[in-house]
Amino acid sequence: MLRTLLVGLGRSGTGLHLPVLLRARRAEPGLFAAGPVVGVDPGRTPAAPDGLTVAAGLRDARRLLDPDRTVVHLCTPPTVRDGVLEEVAALGFRRLVVEKPLAADRAALRRVRATVDRHHLDVTVVAPWLHSALTDRLATLLGDGTLGAVRHIGVTQHKPRFRRSLTASSHTSAFEVEVPHAVGVLLRLLGDAHTEDASWSDVRLGDAVAPRLGTARMRLTHHTGGRSEVYSDLTSPVRRRRIVIDTDHARLTGDYPISEDDDVAQLLVEHRPGGGPTTVTRELLPDDALTRCLIRAYRHAAGRTAPDDAILPGGPGDLGLHIRTVELLDDARRLAAMARPHHPLTTDRKEVAGHAG
Repeated sequence: MLRTLLVGLGRSGTGLHLPVLLRARRAEPGLFAAGPVVGVDPGRTPAAPDGLTVAAGLRDARRLLDPDRTVVHLCTPPTVRDGVLEEVAALGFRRLVVEKPLAADRAALRRVRATVDRHHLDVTVVAPWLHSALTDRLATLLGDGTLGAVRHIGVTQHKPRFRRSLTASSHTSAFEVEVPHAVGVLLRLLGDAHTEDASWSDVRLGDAVAPRLGTARMRLTHHTGGRSEVYSDLTSPVRRRRIVIDTDHARLTGDYPISEDDDVAQLLVEHRPGGGPTTVTRELLPDDALTRCLIRAYRHAAGRTAPDDAILPGGPGDLGLHIRTVELLDDARRLAAMARPHHPLTTDRKEVAGHAG
């Protein structure tokens, strides 16, 4: 059975990973060892919530844990991830769960890959959308060929994020917040791609400005012939995580759960076969994707892969899709930096999901 070391005790670490871990422990008690989760936050020692023991530093945590029976969660910002990864590996830890994206850019990605290879690390990237029941359902529907070829996929990822962006954001642009989830799914559904174009905007509130953290938009052309687009608005007054897929004979509109408050996804399928009448079906899918993702990661770490943990691109221990995601996002940042900046409130707010082209 496995213990847990949580590195980074901010929103991601204590707000998402910790409660999901406690839920996963109840779901599969034979997978997790007894005892509290051990946590470390480089540079500070925050108060410990229930279920967490905070160590003074990584070396102190090493004295509390056996690296051979521990999974380390790296919930630090992507801009410092390669350095923390090296420090953790030097202490003997080999099994890691890393928050998305895997690295901040291509240069950091090279350092991460060098550390992984040098220390023979087993790394799983936290990618709930890849383990989502909605994504699985979409892959099944598109895979049997009855809906025809995929022409366009649009993803919208909207949520208000003013306070975190303007005060203590750990991200350098909106491309690091929601967009990595979407890019991974697009690569799974449509295969490899190149970034066609991209743009971003600042978030502004009064005199306060957070550069590049307002909106992010990127367009991909896939080698299979399909096109896709992601639009994330972190100044939106509403939350939405929607994917719309247009094929030769159908439109599929899927809504991922928008927060940890609920775990039900929805799918609307409008099927128009061969010019005949359109049939419309709606599905509700239980979809606690982050819990599913972490349980699969721990099963993989323990060598207990279950039948429903079928190998999928970007699944536990498979870094290929996540490496490609970082590369495409790096290209998007480069293209956005070359484009003319714009204010988010003057951006064309047309929903990209549902508009082919």
